[in-house]
Amino acid sequence: MALIKSISGIRGTIGGYAGDNLTPQDLVSCTAAFGYWMLQNGHPPKVVIGRDGRVSGALVSSLVSNTLLALGIEVVDLGYSTTPTVEMAVVWEQAGAGIILTASHNPMEWNALKLLNHKGEFISQRDGEAFLQLLQKGEIQYASVEKLGQYRTADGYIERHIEAILKMPLVKSALSDIQNRKFKIVVDCINSTGVISVPPLLQKLGCEVIVLNGEMNGQFAHNPEPLPAHMQDLAKAVVQEKADLGIAVDPDVDRLALVCENGAFFGEEYTLVAVADYVLQHTKGATVSNLSSSRALRDVTQQHDCEYFAAMVGEVNVVEKMKAVNAVIGGEGNGGVIVPELHYGRDALAGIALFLAHLAKAGQQPSELRKRYPNYEMVKDKIALTPDIDIEKLLKALHRKYQGEQCDMQDGLKIDFADGWLHLRKSNTEPIIRIYAEGTTEAIVQYLIKDIHANVTEILKM
Repeated sequence: MALIKSISGIRGTIGGYAGDNLTPQDLVSCTAAFGYWMLQNGHPPKVVIGRDGRVSGALVSSLVSNTLLALGIEVVDLGYSTTPTVEMAVVWEQAGAGIILTASHNPMEWNALKLLNHKGEFISQRDGEAFLQLLQKGEIQYASVEKLGQYRTADGYIERHIEAILKMPLVKSALSDIQNRKFKIVVDCINSTGVISVPPLLQKLGCEVIVLNGEMNGQFAHNPEPLPAHMQDLAKAVVQEKADLGIAVDPDVDRLALVCENGAFFGEEYTLVAVADYVLQHTKGATVSNLSSSRALRDVTQQHDCEYFAAMVGEVNVVEKMKAVNAVIGGEGNGGVIVPELHYGRDALAGIALFLAHLAKAGQQPSELRKRYPNYEMVKDKIALTPDIDIEKLLKALHRKYQGEQCDMQDGLKIDFADGWLHLRKSNTEPIIRIYAEGTTEAIVQYLIKDIHANVTEILKM
């Protein structure tokens, strides 16, 4: 069981004791602190909320809504929705903030509150720290009975989101090409809100859709993180159905992973690479991904004579960097595509539309398209972060071990080698140390992983 409080919100497992897990007390105190912070900063007293398909979603939504109402804040409840849809709805509703009730890729026993500002973007580090201070102090003033907030539900926002995607120039100009290809696509909706968002988008694009795990009951059919180990059934279905493509999303539909027509995995790191390639063919400009993302985006960007920039891990950091360099496309190597002309948030639906536009215009199958890009091998590993591990001390000791290499400590420790790199950092969403490694061959990656584990073990024994 776990509870994690961070600048982006609160995340944990349902049940257990308050302060150790995500209980009603924790949900109310977090919501109250965020709502009060919003009011103190002069934003409109209106919050848009939406949730993924988790079993605990209705319970969490009720607690969040009623806490906001008690603060005198109007609540616009989208009900079942996606993270990118809620982000866009905050702007459309001219709300002061948004709260998304989802634990993203975490298993079904988890839930979380993702906190958005009035722009429909994740709150900044400074705002997050102010929110955490309020949460710690607990000095919240609630509204009097005559000033309680109003509650209303709002339908149609997923449809509005899809229509906005279809109107994007790089999608609209390729619409006939996509429809002419008559793509047959298998989609793993993981029993969450991908059910009500991905198939409708694909149908609008003229695709034949076969849905796996299409009952929106929150009973995830497998580990919901869209990684190859969890996409075996999807890969088999693509081959059996003789489909053109397989699509997997996470429970809140902000991450996108793809399967080629032959059952091979396109690679979640290459979702952004392929979409960026298509965008840069038509619009020159900078690209951004985080320090844990593949070098392939840098390579493709440079092939288009454009400039690549790396940001600290975390969507808010990527967005800040994208704004600073006026990037035309960006995101994260976990399948997160951010299209600034639509909104500054990871959006699997936008990623799907742009990828299909690219595929249709190229006149290729996914496996052929994948061969166009530099091939790197990546391993995503982790170490359990126990209370006895001093993460800062560990990273500094590792820095000394690798001082002969190019090191970057702005976000954990990134070690660059000629033929690969390692990145270690404390997770913002789980009690773990994430270890990412990439290299030009599988042997290089395995060596890097083995070496870093040996060094970590040695340091922890000291």
